[in-house]
Amino acid sequence: MSEVLSGQQGWSGERQSVQSSADLSQKAQSLLTKLAAWISDHNVPFLVTSIGMIVMLLWAGSYKMTVPGAEGIIPLVSNSPLISWHFKLFGPYIGSDIIGTTEVIAAILMITGYFKPKAGIVGGLIATLMFFTTSTMVITTPGSTISVHGIRYMSFLGLFLFKDVISLGVALYLVSYFGKKAILSENKG
Repeated sequence: MSEVLSGQQGWSGERQSVQSSADLSQKAQSLLTKLAAWISDHNVPFLVTSIGMIVMLLWAGSYKMTVPGAEGIIPLVSNSPLISWHFKLFGPYIGSDIIGTTEVIAAILMITGYFKPKAGIVGGLIATLMFFTTSTMVITTPGSTISVHGIRYMSFLGLFLFKDVISLGVALYLVSYFGKKAILSENKG
């Protein structure tokens, strides 16, 4: 636990000290490194990724609760070995409502995470599970790649699905961020 707060293991296994953002800002000399320090000091990566994830989950989740939203994911879910059972059990419309509700719940937990970091961890874990599942659809969905002159490329559908690989990384980042905040909160008392 103390390693999380005071240092981290490097690739070679050596312990490295973690400098605070303020230390780095004071050491920044060039305009480029000062810009990078400002971005870090103002927590811009967290704000952009968390707000972007929350908006995407709220928007996509509510859309899945509509008929066009449900019909749009039928070919994706139906071809997924990880979640095709879901539509077989609930049907596409109720199944889509459940998926959409799960996305909205994850977003609400992330919003709550700003004040209660452990809720953000749970929201991030839900998003991680969802985006892991949907990331595999790039492999299982017919038409996600096309052949052009004998070379396979991702189709528009494949690129649409591939964004979930990036979203998976963002979800993991948010779990990490909220986790660090929760650890600091636990160690205050």
